[in-house]
Amino acid sequence: MLELAAAAGEIDLLYTDESGCCLWSAASYSYYFKGEQKRQEQTKKRGKRVSLLGLWQPLVTFVCSLALGSWKSEDFIKLMDEQAHEAQKIYELTGRIRVIVLDNGSIHTSKVVQQKFSQWEAQGLYLFFLPPYCSEMNPIELEWEHLKRDELVGQMFESESELAFHVTEGLEARGERHGHSVKYVNLRGLK
Repeated sequence: MLELAAAAGEIDLLYTDESGCCLWSAASYSYYFKGEQKRQEQTKKRGKRVSLLGLWQPLVTFVCSLALGSWKSEDFIKLMDEQAHEAQKIYELTGRIRVIVLDNGSIHTSKVVQQKFSQWEAQGLYLFFLPPYCSEMNPIELEWEHLKRDELVGQMFESESELAFHVTEGLEARGERHGHSVKYVNLRGLK
């Protein structure tokens, strides 16, 4: 129903999720010729995880933030506050609400986040939670998969900043190929 309403221009529909990348690419994302053994040269250090927090509106925009380590509820609130501000402007001009589809991750359902729900709804921003264990219902999951499988495939990185550069380069390449803009927000980003 949400996808139909979005296609009819009645709502803005976006998808959000988190993902992460490490200096060492998983061999499972790499391609090898039949009969050839999977082999990748690893860098000297494993490094820290580069975490991604994304918000995707197909054919329109991909908003992303990068950070070292895990995301916190406060980071999610900052992103949703920005979305609520934009939703309010759109709602006042057109009467169209913004719906964001997401999973039941702890940063999405914490008490501090739940306290913001009524404020966001008053601004025209609604969160739609998927049923537990149904990540395949969130199309942004495929964006993360393609980023890792197509853009970062078989690469090992010497530093977190090099990895972050290749992640942003991969997101921008996907945006060009699929006709959506890419915007980066610094919630607590890499320096």
